[in-house]
Amino acid sequence: MEQEFNLIAKTFMGLEPVLAKELTQLGANNVQIGRRMVSFTGNKEMMYRANFSLHTAIKILKPINYFKARSADDVYEKIKAMDWSTYLDNDRTFTVDAVVFSDDFRHSKFVAYKVKDAIVDQFRERTGKRPNISVANPDLRLHIHIAEDDCTLCLDSSGESLHRRGYRQESVEAPLNEVLAAGMIMMTGWQGETDFIDPMCGSGTLLIEAALIARNMAPGLFRKEYAFEKWPDFDADLFDEIYNDDSQEREFNHHIYGYDIDMKAVNTARLNAKAAGLTADITIEQQDFKDFQQPKAKAILVSNPPYGERISTPDLLGTYRMIGERLKHQFVGGEAWILSYREECFEQIGLKPSIKIPLFNGSLECEFRKYQMFDGKMKSFRSEGGIVKTDEEKRLMAEKHRFKKNREFKQRLDEQEENEDADIRSFTFHRHDLEPKEPRKPRAPREPREPRESRDSKKYRESGDSRKSRDSRSPKRFSENRGGHEHFDRSGKDRKNNKRFNPKHED
Repeated sequence: MEQEFNLIAKTFMGLEPVLAKELTQLGANNVQIGRRMVSFTGNKEMMYRANFSLHTAIKILKPINYFKARSADDVYEKIKAMDWSTYLDNDRTFTVDAVVFSDDFRHSKFVAYKVKDAIVDQFRERTGKRPNISVANPDLRLHIHIAEDDCTLCLDSSGESLHRRGYRQESVEAPLNEVLAAGMIMMTGWQGETDFIDPMCGSGTLLIEAALIARNMAPGLFRKEYAFEKWPDFDADLFDEIYNDDSQEREFNHHIYGYDIDMKAVNTARLNAKAAGLTADITIEQQDFKDFQQPKAKAILVSNPPYGERISTPDLLGTYRMIGERLKHQFVGGEAWILSYREECFEQIGLKPSIKIPLFNGSLECEFRKYQMFDGKMKSFRSEGGIVKTDEEKRLMAEKHRFKKNREFKQRLDEQEENEDADIRSFTFHRHDLEPKEPRKPRAPREPREPRESRDSKKYRESGDSRKSRDSRSPKRFSENRGGHEHFDRSGKDRKNNKRFNPKHED
């Protein structure tokens, strides 16, 4: 069995427990929660699966060295002492990203330059030539993290942030980040047991992420490539097997509804849902929240209304009063979750939340609140067996320091530092995991992979009808015309017959 090594999954502040649960369910070992990160161990297959399957990770890093340094010269010497022929050659490009929390290192870019210089100087001294830097599309991405004098050097196995799923065709003002949207849905515990509603859906991010969660579809299905596909030891057959494995997907027997007052947002959300091939599961209509009516079936409502920050509204407090009124009178028996930023906005809703969860949306320290809606008085609801607050919610609400001391809703935090840079200083490394392996002969660059072929498409292809689209899946599971994939460019593999396929599309 392949030896396991250390890995780090970066995420946003507040999503660490959700990510840790995802990793545990995926089969990762030694899962430990940190700040904006979760550390774990796994083999190459686990690293591939983490990139492909996790809904709440933004990066998967593989540590390759850990050392102490008090100056930029110390960093230079430590990096130069490594055998870089294991990872690079003169024909391959690389880039370096640095994160610094230290009084000894004042500028992260200067640290990145020193790492780059050490690698380049080693190649120049050994071969007389040097590898080039490529910021846009490098063959190797390096990440160095410095906390005081603790330095961790990692390979970035993801490349572009994992929140960039690949299905977003267009966007509206201040769109919700895909990783945050998935984390919000997972916090509710919903997995497709009821209908799902977002009455202020914007570009449809919550709707699409809900459909992926309900069907247990990997968010990596729409990605064109990952950084690890350019590594010398990339196992193409292993990744093809992971990519084409749909054995964990499940049926979704309910429906997802999205509404927005802005017709432009409605059209954008429809376009994005079509690109994801999920129009059979998602219905999006133009409707003002003030016209929201009691759903016919049991449903959960999750929404991200305007805060008056990046998106303005003429009567912000009036909007939240309307939200409270609609929930109270037209969402009886339902469960509503609202993400917002201002305390005065929550006060206008006029309902008592079951739980308040601190959660960052960009640089804003928001709250994600749950409202259990019922008809009549709370005493009567409880006497009939209704549950307003679960035991777990009571435990969480009883925890001290859930929010920052002297917290102000209008307080700003640096977005890059607080929300994207994981604090990995406490990660424990095993030296045998960091020993460089024998240099491997670099592989030739591979073409990006096409999206996975459906079972129905495969049947038509085997019967000789090459015109049938991969999007012609069962109408119970996917839309009749799963358009929007024309911009994808991946080449996949037929799991059973081990044959390449080249799907074509019809409108």
